[in-house]
Amino acid sequence: MHEECGVFGIINQNSDISSINVAQLSYLGLFALQHRGQESAGIAVSNNKNILVYRDLGLVSEVFKEGILNTLQGTAAIGHVRYSTTGSNNWESSQPILQQYQGGSFALAHNGQLTNQDELRRKILSSLDRYSKNCQTDSYLISQLIKATEEKNIEKAVKKTALQLKGAFCLVILTEDKLIGLRDAYGFHPLVLGRIKDSYVLASEDSALSLIEAQYIREVQPGEMIVIDKHNYHTKQLLSSPKKALCIFEQVYFARPDSNVFGENVAAIREKIGQRLAIEQPAEADIVISVPDSGRFAALGYAHAAGIPYQEGLLKNPYIGRTFIQPNQTMREYSVKLKLSAISSIVIEKRVVMVDDSIVRGTTSHKLVKLLKKAGAREVHVRISSPPVNFPCRYGIDTPNKEELWATRFSLDKIRKGIGADSLGYISLEGLTNVFEKNKPSDFCTACFSGDYPI
Repeated sequence: MHEECGVFGIINQNSDISSINVAQLSYLGLFALQHRGQESAGIAVSNNKNILVYRDLGLVSEVFKEGILNTLQGTAAIGHVRYSTTGSNNWESSQPILQQYQGGSFALAHNGQLTNQDELRRKILSSLDRYSKNCQTDSYLISQLIKATEEKNIEKAVKKTALQLKGAFCLVILTEDKLIGLRDAYGFHPLVLGRIKDSYVLASEDSALSLIEAQYIREVQPGEMIVIDKHNYHTKQLLSSPKKALCIFEQVYFARPDSNVFGENVAAIREKIGQRLAIEQPAEADIVISVPDSGRFAALGYAHAAGIPYQEGLLKNPYIGRTFIQPNQTMREYSVKLKLSAISSIVIEKRVVMVDDSIVRGTTSHKLVKLLKKAGAREVHVRISSPPVNFPCRYGIDTPNKEELWATRFSLDKIRKGIGADSLGYISLEGLTNVFEKNKPSDFCTACFSGDYPI
């Protein structure tokens, strides 16, 4: 599974452009958020008069060479990294998006997925030009809706637009002289506020703040809009929040372990999940290993609770790029081996517990179990730190159709046989949602497990 996007924004309240390099800090912020999207990257910069956007396909380090960053001079910037859940992986779908409106220009970057995009697209179709009709992203649709309000005041335009949106959205919007952050009423995905010197910062995760040595202030609240200009910032509860629907996969898989998401540290939560998993799904084994990197802290928690030694039995290739080109079936067979290899001296003749974060189609799990047994593992017991994924996500995570999800199609024992494991166990939904201290079980969106869609 893949997260859709990561967003970043910064505005310098010191009028001296040279006091802080907003483009370089945006680059670093996006670098910290690279795990949230690896198909394209972009930065938009304002110099108080004009907005300049540079975006392209590729990783942050591939898109932004030193010479390009030097051309992006200004007092405010927003940035975006993308994985496509709607629209194609092409240059036109990359962000930020630059758009004109009655009051001037704005650039927009978005993380999430709308559930009423078809309705909204029909609503404004008559006013769309030929180019925008061909662009299928939610982000471009939102920018068109802002334009269609015909408001000169960007805050009023954003408010009118936000009231029409359903689903998950975290927005950062840049005008010539303002930076705006907005989170949907349910708070599906995280957005945080920080400060560095004379600048305010918005980011999908606080790990981006840490990298640039910005001070964390707080989370942007569900339904809240934050508007920052050269003088100060003010907030408005733009959307009423009927209930929270925090994406639980942010904690299980997507967010960086050093991030604090929804008020709780990701690494600590994953260890607690692993501990609970060991209680619910014990196994007689010699070692516990993880599927790196997202399974590591859950595996550590499992090992601690079970009293079984933890070892690194699978090694991740640090040089794997965002996409391995697989021109034919023969090459495709090597894809998992290129990313992960088993350390034979650790797993040989051992009963192994392999902890992973999820099983979607089962393809990767099957290949990893096969890899471990070929390396000499006597038994492989697979433990999953999330419940079975029974339903597709509609709020910004790229999951297959329900018909492709193994948990929907097959029994537990058939999945076990399909991946070649000696045993298979998932954490329960109750067990997962009860490891949190600052959030209640009802605060989370668990639609991919339960089918209970908040919207």
